[in-house]
Amino acid sequence: MKIADVSGFYSETGGGVASYVRQKLDHAARWGHEIVVVAPGAESWTEQRPGGKIVWVKSPGMPFDANYHMFFGGEEVWRVLDREAPDVVEGSSPWRGGWLAGHWPGKAVKSLVFHQDFIAGYPYTLLGGIMSPPAIDRLFGAYWRYARRLSDCFDVTVTGGDWLAQRLKGFHLHNPVSVPFGIETGVFSPDKRDEALRQSLLAQCGVPPTGRLLLAVGRHHPEKRHRTIIDGFARARAVRPDLGLAIIGDGPIRASVEAWARAAGHTHVMGAVSDRQRLASLLASGDILVHGSGAETYGLVVAEAISSGLAVVSPDTGGAADLARRGLSRVYATGDADSCASAILDLLKAVDAPGRRVILDPPGSAETHFTALFDLYQSMIDAREASARRSGTSPLKPSLAILETSP
Repeated sequence: MKIADVSGFYSETGGGVASYVRQKLDHAARWGHEIVVVAPGAESWTEQRPGGKIVWVKSPGMPFDANYHMFFGGEEVWRVLDREAPDVVEGSSPWRGGWLAGHWPGKAVKSLVFHQDFIAGYPYTLLGGIMSPPAIDRLFGAYWRYARRLSDCFDVTVTGGDWLAQRLKGFHLHNPVSVPFGIETGVFSPDKRDEALRQSLLAQCGVPPTGRLLLAVGRHHPEKRHRTIIDGFARARAVRPDLGLAIIGDGPIRASVEAWARAAGHTHVMGAVSDRQRLASLLASGDILVHGSGAETYGLVVAEAISSGLAVVSPDTGGAADLARRGLSRVYATGDADSCASAILDLLKAVDAPGRRVILDPPGSAETHFTALFDLYQSMIDAREASARRSGTSPLKPSLAILETSP
């Protein structure tokens, strides 16, 4: 099976999407499938990878994040799809990449992969202090109407978590199906705990060796709500002065994150960690992961933390909230620093108790996710071929004419 992933937000220096694509290529190589990732880049060229390839399409840079480019004209994307003739075409966002994938008139099965709930990630973050979530959804009704029309161009709308599938179903998107994400097996484990690394991080936070180490992991972006994490930590530290916070990640608002960290004190901004083994050691060496985003499809970092034996403080919305309950955790009101501080202090009581490093319900594996995803696609290919044989219909032939009416 050949799968073309039109991935408008893929970047080698990206976070969750880059990790997901890398895992998909790895699993495709293992099972004999081929993945063709069509991504916007600085230049047009093809990069061969085990399991497939990355076809970079020369595109302008994204104005607010130098790590990313964005599709503009679609002719080259369609030429790639025509040439590759995939069995399945994925649109990995509801924006330009998803539009191009959905409107390509080839014969492939089409899957709209909803990696992110845009409304929950952005308007909820910006307007949550003054409007309720239902009111925000109504305010952005035009977006949901657009998403419904786009989803009608696809055979299935895939989400990485049940909560998002139910949310999309409520807005009448076409055929939402949950295929829960998972983590890389064998990478994250309590056995990766490194006492020397732990002591080094506590020292960099200005906390004594007997202190408690809190971690925050995520791209420096408003949707990750680092301000809530840092303010919640600072308020908890006013009660428990033995706390230190290490922040792992990078992104467009790093300067703001560093300023908030300086104001809070006893906080170390580490930058991005691309080495998965080192990240596994960092997670296993901490005491609590404090998570901020309440709009993630799955909450990969939370799953990795739980598998590392780390206790979790999570917002009470999104995939992270569902995952957090698999381990030792507390949830707080999304975006509320006081609630976050209370959750940290409450969870510390359990962390300080004997036998705290217990994984109640291990998260699923990446292998389980990709097995289910590839099986779903194969069943849709088989059904499409059986229907064509019965009806004697011919596949559509690609055309670039429709690009003249694209958004």
